[in-house]
Amino acid sequence: MEKQTNQTATSKPKVTKKNIVKHIGIVEHDPFLKEYETIISNRHNFILNKKEELTKFTNNSLSDFASGHKYFGLHKTDSEWIFRDWAPNAKAIYLIGDFNNWKKSSKYKVKRIKGTNNWELKLPLTALKHGQLYKLIIEWDGGEGERIPAWAQRVVQDENTHIFSAQVWDPETTYKWKKKVFTPKTSPLLIYECHIGMAQEKEGVGSYNEFRENILPRIVEDGYNAIQIMAIQEHPYYGSFGYHVSSFFAPSSRFGTPEELKQLIDEAHRKGIAVIMDIVHSHAVKNEIEGLGNYAGDPNQFFYTGDRHEHPAWDSLCFDYGKNEVIHFLLSNCKYWLEEYHFDGFRFDGVTSMLYYSHGLGEAFTNYSNYFNGHQDDNAICYLTLANLLIHEVNKKAITIAEEVSGMPGLAAKVKDGGYGFDYRMAMNIPDYWIKTIKELPDEKWKPSSIFWEIKNRRIDEKVISYCESHDQALVGDKTIIFRLIDADMYWHFKIGDENEVAHRGIALHKMIRLATIAAINGGYLNFMGNEFGHPEWIDFPREGNNWSYKYARRQWSLVDNKDLNYKYLGYFDKKMLEVVKSEKKLIDSTVNEIWHNDEDQILAFMRGELLFVFNFSPNKSFTDYGFLVPEGSYNVVLNTDNKDFGGFGLTDDSIEHFTIEDPLYKKDKKGWVKLYLPARSAVVLRKK
Repeated sequence: MEKQTNQTATSKPKVTKKNIVKHIGIVEHDPFLKEYETIISNRHNFILNKKEELTKFTNNSLSDFASGHKYFGLHKTDSEWIFRDWAPNAKAIYLIGDFNNWKKSSKYKVKRIKGTNNWELKLPLTALKHGQLYKLIIEWDGGEGERIPAWAQRVVQDENTHIFSAQVWDPETTYKWKKKVFTPKTSPLLIYECHIGMAQEKEGVGSYNEFRENILPRIVEDGYNAIQIMAIQEHPYYGSFGYHVSSFFAPSSRFGTPEELKQLIDEAHRKGIAVIMDIVHSHAVKNEIEGLGNYAGDPNQFFYTGDRHEHPAWDSLCFDYGKNEVIHFLLSNCKYWLEEYHFDGFRFDGVTSMLYYSHGLGEAFTNYSNYFNGHQDDNAICYLTLANLLIHEVNKKAITIAEEVSGMPGLAAKVKDGGYGFDYRMAMNIPDYWIKTIKELPDEKWKPSSIFWEIKNRRIDEKVISYCESHDQALVGDKTIIFRLIDADMYWHFKIGDENEVAHRGIALHKMIRLATIAAINGGYLNFMGNEFGHPEWIDFPREGNNWSYKYARRQWSLVDNKDLNYKYLGYFDKKMLEVVKSEKKLIDSTVNEIWHNDEDQILAFMRGELLFVFNFSPNKSFTDYGFLVPEGSYNVVLNTDNKDFGGFGLTDDSIEHFTIEDPLYKKDKKGWVKLYLPARSAVVLRKK
């Protein structure tokens, strides 16, 4: 894409002598970056200078700077109501609502604060009541329109008219947190990705309370230590999966009240579960009345101008990260969710789209020059880095995850080393690899060497969240792993005792794929709700094309609860798999040591700490006394995918203790041979005593 003419959007990093950094740590970890060290250094110094500019009145504190949510919007004090807004293009602003019959009046006229682009209205405490609805009428040169305030913290939709309005939220009692301090468990981080609305079995929209009462206990029982909640920020269209946000400071009211969301998060913390929010700062919905599009008659108040105004693939608007006011808005948004709702961090959606002028569309990213060729949005890189600095300033234990597909170096490296400061990046190569393998290769062509490369392919200085499939792989038009493996036979041959070969294959590979992926993690593991037990079919939200049906916008928990169906085996295996991974205390810090691979036999073996993982991907070859050279001692089976408790055939005796056989050639290395029976299409985990 050609460079833009908008100076705010494309101003290149300016370096001052005060902040110049000559040493960039990420280059030490990757010598191939040496060629681009000057560019990396300039980006880094641009960020330092921007931070200095933004915090010059806050004693270098990003947290103090990012407090816009406490100033803008509607707030109640001890003596009055105060409403404030940022609207540079406005000529007049009126507060309207059911308190004044939705009509403009002088009593509710908002006035510009002299010498600024900010507006303010002060009202007596009797002027507004809890539950009342309101909007703005904003006038500008050549027009006017209704708007929901950009900083609104409560937005609701009328059930009959489907119209959205802001709502005065002043309940008699505010939520009292029971668990005031919480520290996430991150070694390893085991994430259960979920969506409140579709987490119930009924054909409808689930609530925060239903999730807390019915789903959270399942997650705790399964052994996950974090939930990643989608679609929290208010969005007009339910079918957008929460990615077309209109009100960035308002938790979606379709799931319940703010107090009910807080109660859910509080209960999760009491049960040892971290709560990560799927935050959308990569774009915004185009809606004008409900959202930020054409706010105050200026389509570019929050967004880039020209060719970069609209996202060509998402039908949405792209934030202008070069404006300090937009940075203030977005950083304040991060702090708001951390402080007001006690979220433990964020998974940033669509980071690739933010990083590149092209949004990453049509680019292959085959060499390092693709990351440093001038086609990157340095303003967006600066914002993301500042966001990470802010989040960890507010909460040192907070978790930040980047959903990024291009492989941008430094994304999850420390800021002091020249990175962008995310704690983790999504290992998006892994699900792509598994799906490509299932779709394109017959089972006998699966290569352990290729599998091993993919599941541990990451940058040395960055931690990742590994996963086999997320919600992305389950969307309508695509297929989950279990559905790719078994397809329609799930409907007819998933009853215990009635399985055909297709079902047996799918059950076996579903477990092996998950075990291989989680065994090689260096940070965390993610699963989308229901996929752990092989939830059938796809996700499809109600829309005109399916007659507004909720049939596929729900989770059928009764399937895993049914003792007559194979889903229970997959769910039980997932639970035991997590137990084994958590039992190795230093798994994350341990090296992934390859013991053996043989592509012809389709055998793979590697160790993590005291755990030995062995896989036989062959669809038809079992091996007796297959030998591996391992640290001498004895080994006990702690997990076997072929166990009958997991829907396997139970072909091995897992009670046998396996002793290594001495080999004079390796006596100095204190290694010996352990010999195992490896049934076809199975995997086993052993622990060294």
